[in-house]
Amino acid sequence: MTTAQWALACAGAYLVGSIPFGLMIGFARGVDIRQHGSGNIGATNVGRVLGRRVAALCFMLDVMKGMLPALAIGWWSGLINSRGEGGWDELLFWQAGAVSAVLGHVFPVWLGFKGGKGVATGLGAMLGVFPVLTVIAAGALVVWLVMILATRYVSASSCAAGVSLPVWALITTRVMEVAGLVKPENQTRWWWGPGWGWPYVAVTALLGVLVLWTHRANIVRLRTRTEPKIGRKYPAAAADLSAALPVSAAAPPPPPQGAP
Repeated sequence: MTTAQWALACAGAYLVGSIPFGLMIGFARGVDIRQHGSGNIGATNVGRVLGRRVAALCFMLDVMKGMLPALAIGWWSGLINSRGEGGWDELLFWQAGAVSAVLGHVFPVWLGFKGGKGVATGLGAMLGVFPVLTVIAAGALVVWLVMILATRYVSASSCAAGVSLPVWALITTRVMEVAGLVKPENQTRWWWGPGWGWPYVAVTALLGVLVLWTHRANIVRLRTRTEPKIGRKYPAAAADLSAALPVSAAAPPPPPQGAP
């Protein structure tokens, strides 16, 4: 692929990633999700305001808008199932396309560059860079599940998973090399560490920093013990929601006059 083609692919991935599914789902329910709960358009806030089933739909859509562009770019460039082939520059370009989808979610042009936190879309983007980032994403997901069971904080679990990404990248690329899954001619090792897999380590470190940055307000609330745990609403969320929902959704209609 030429540089112009890579640029076009990244721009397309950004636009797909910038589709605000959480906001659109809220509008379909008569709610501007930005005005309730934490004000975020991601699945966690959608769940607190509109319920778990709606949150699951939002989560799946956010994952897909990260995964599909990454898969499409990998197929277009012929890098799908790459294990060192193609050179580090092409691997970086492919991952740049995947990251573009995440940046589209976090900084959507349609919403004044104020979007979600990038966890679900980042998961999808990594699943789409098959097989290396797929394995790394699976490892980070294990960290997320362990943390959510231990703490019941979505934000803390997301931050822990983000921090673990470059660690999983180092482990995954080294194991693949030792196991003979990377052809010897594609192995390039430097004294400072990750060798052929350094693009994966660099990109996962960038994603980890992005996750921490988008959760900076949550980190403050965690430190002050004001962050709600999973299944709990922000203090103003319930009251605000009843005022925003249509009458038919907020409360049952009054019975007709003369009814028993």
